[in-house]
Amino acid sequence: MSSLRVKSISSLHAEFSVPGDKSISHRAAIFGGLSNGVCEISNFLPSEDCLNTLKAMGSLGAHFEVLEELKGYGPIKLRIHGKSMQLSAPESPIDCGNSGTGMRLLAGLLAGQKFTSELFGDASLSSRPMGRITVPLVEMGAKLETLGEKPGCAPLIIHGAEVHPIDYDMPMASAQVKSAVLLAGLFADGTTSVTQPSVTRDHTERMMAAFKLTCKTVGNKISVIGGRMPQSCDIKVPGDVSSAAFWLVAAAAMPGSRLLLKDVGLNPTRTAILKVLSRMGAHLTEILHSSDGEPIGNIEIHGAALKGTTLLPEEIPNLIDEIPVIAVAAALASGETHIRGARELRVKETDRITTTVENLRKMGVDVEEFEDGMVIRGGNPLHAAEIESHGDHRIAMAFCIAGLFAKGETVVHGTDCINTSYPGFSQHLDAIRHEKTKAEDFTLPIVSK
Repeated sequence: MSSLRVKSISSLHAEFSVPGDKSISHRAAIFGGLSNGVCEISNFLPSEDCLNTLKAMGSLGAHFEVLEELKGYGPIKLRIHGKSMQLSAPESPIDCGNSGTGMRLLAGLLAGQKFTSELFGDASLSSRPMGRITVPLVEMGAKLETLGEKPGCAPLIIHGAEVHPIDYDMPMASAQVKSAVLLAGLFADGTTSVTQPSVTRDHTERMMAAFKLTCKTVGNKISVIGGRMPQSCDIKVPGDVSSAAFWLVAAAAMPGSRLLLKDVGLNPTRTAILKVLSRMGAHLTEILHSSDGEPIGNIEIHGAALKGTTLLPEEIPNLIDEIPVIAVAAALASGETHIRGARELRVKETDRITTTVENLRKMGVDVEEFEDGMVIRGGNPLHAAEIESHGDHRIAMAFCIAGLFAKGETVVHGTDCINTSYPGFSQHLDAIRHEKTKAEDFTLPIVSK
């Protein structure tokens, strides 16, 4: 089990790029594999999660070639040969690793196929609820079995079936559930609609538009017409704003700092973190330089003395991945920060409410836990601690950031999990720890094929 050791820093002045967006990389692999031709995907995220989805599409017949790779990690530029919606039966069960996104989207994709397939994952993924997708997919006519030790959990057996359109009212705001139903709807004869209780990340809808599929959004209702052929296209994946969030918090909480993050995805359904940090007192500028499909641009942030805030209920669904590091920002801010309505955190890679609270307390933070969140009373100095990630990549990275502000040496244990979303994090952390400033200090080695 690997660990990262972190000591406090006195300044942060840097500019660099973070790896490709995880959510978009998953979807690029899936839609590229469904398309009617050859697609080139650039800045693909070679994380364990995305590689598992890419390999899954390969096992379903969508052959891919690696054009460039990140040394020691995997492909960042690749060519996918689409199957024109005619997927092949996999020869063996499909391993989704730790990825809830991968498993839920693939389940939607496989629900309307003519063959039987199986999706499985690691112990963490096998404990996460799948009923939220199996209920609407069964309503569409899918034949699914959940074989996990816990009811409604993976492994999933998906038998060959013909799906039909539905009009589904989602009981929770979840881009994964929405996407699973819409993907199944591509194989149904007619219009499948999903109505979400609040806005969630819209990468699936944007990806469908890029592949010339008929997808329409009216208010919170999204509809797709089945039986249409995805038209092959090339996709440039922007930098992942959820990965950028760790460095944004580090810079925001350090008065006098300046950080420029380049070519980051600025999709409005993902940038609530920027609004929260601005409310807390950080000085932030977005510089949009591409709005074709997914908005892409630079984020410049200058640090300041932060103050506590309250996360708004409508912000929570689009902040769910960033809440652990927002909690770190709250610990470094004066006053109280209220995070409520975030019960979804309890069914992520870990129970992120409990793991965040426990680790904050280890570092001397006054924090109160609730069933749906926490209240953090910040402003006191952090002290170093031995931190357990519990195999959760976002917990591991969040407390590496906390260590940059703590007196003494913080040791974060179980950091192998970081590769599920951010290969190269340890190298970027090392550059930050040594107060590097130049973009080349943060550049990861690329191998061209």
